[in-house]
Amino acid sequence: MIGYYVILGVFTLIGFLVGNRLKSKFAHYSKIGTRSGMNGKEIAEKMLAHYGIRDVQVVMGQGFLSDHYNPANKTVALSPDVYNGRSIGAAAVSAHECGHAVQHAEAYSMLTLRSKLVPAVQFSSNVQQFLFMGVLFGMGAGIGGNVLMLVLVATFGLTALFSLVTLPVEFDASNRALAWLDDSGFMQGAEHDGAKDALWWAAMTYVTAALGSLVTFLYFLLRFMGNRE
Repeated sequence: MIGYYVILGVFTLIGFLVGNRLKSKFAHYSKIGTRSGMNGKEIAEKMLAHYGIRDVQVVMGQGFLSDHYNPANKTVALSPDVYNGRSIGAAAVSAHECGHAVQHAEAYSMLTLRSKLVPAVQFSSNVQQFLFMGVLFGMGAGIGGNVLMLVLVATFGLTALFSLVTLPVEFDASNRALAWLDDSGFMQGAEHDGAKDALWWAAMTYVTAALGSLVTFLYFLLRFMGNRE
């Protein structure tokens, strides 16, 4: 299992570095105001209104960069810095989260698929640690051990699939946000470039997570295939 810990360590380090870069980018663009002077809440409401979405509420969340769209209760929750911020960073993040609301309203296929995967992924995450401990300590041998490993591989496969499906969802939300900010005239030129830079680094956190999940799945799949020989 040394290989697994190496993979975990490498991608944990990469994720940490990318996450720090994202924080520094957001901190930088949070200091640069926009010509429109609108805060994140106002930007979000403008974008939702443009797409005729009237059943989604913009609320203030908690924490730093904890912004998200909740399809269950149809709320765009913006962190305080984004909700109240009148900067490039705040506008980019708020428009991105509204991009998810637009996806939901238009039944974007990849978002629908991701939502359908959530229950299975949550279940897999809950049992994954127990399966991993069983494989690590050699619980079960022969056919029983192979079955245990196969189920573990399946759980990592679901996690990898979810992470990969998340990528087009996140990139599409950013593309929608940037297109609207440009077309609406709220952010153009250098401001638009800054928003694009900030959202690109946000997307890289998902890319790192997806690569880590995929490599982990392939590692356990190869181990399972090796055990069968």
